[in-house]
Amino acid sequence: MRNHVLSSAALLTLLALPLAACQSSTETGAATGAAGGAVTGAVIGGPIGAVVGGVAGAAVGGVLSAEESTRVRTYVVAQRRPTMRVSEEIVVGQPIPPRVRLYDVPPSVGLRDNYSYTIVNDRTVLVDPDTRTVVQVIQ
Repeated sequence: MRNHVLSSAALLTLLALPLAACQSSTETGAATGAAGGAVTGAVIGGPIGAVVGGVAGAAVGGVLSAEESTRVRTYVVAQRRPTMRVSEEIVVGQPIPPRVRLYDVPPSVGLRDNYSYTIVNDRTVLVDPDTRTVVQVIQ
């Protein structure tokens, strides 16, 4: 029985991440991702699935509020940085390729945390500067 529950949880995680990643609006945050993941998880895996789906959904939801996303977008457009073309898929939670140049987001933009950004394939990508992990793709 325990193996069945763990298998269901693993399957749920694999199904919930692509669903949450397909969210088209950057205004959706971790709370929305958590709610969507929990609902999907409950349908597929029952109560345990709801917990796993909620965690997976929260991880994929955005880290910035709508207002913060707008401030970052406004700042980035004003900086006029060149876009980097990469063939690799840019995925939240995965490191950005090493050849991609990162730029600091200054404190004047007003984010809670310290982030860097880059422009990849004409999309603004928010990155954790310490790990080079993609945190959010800003549309």
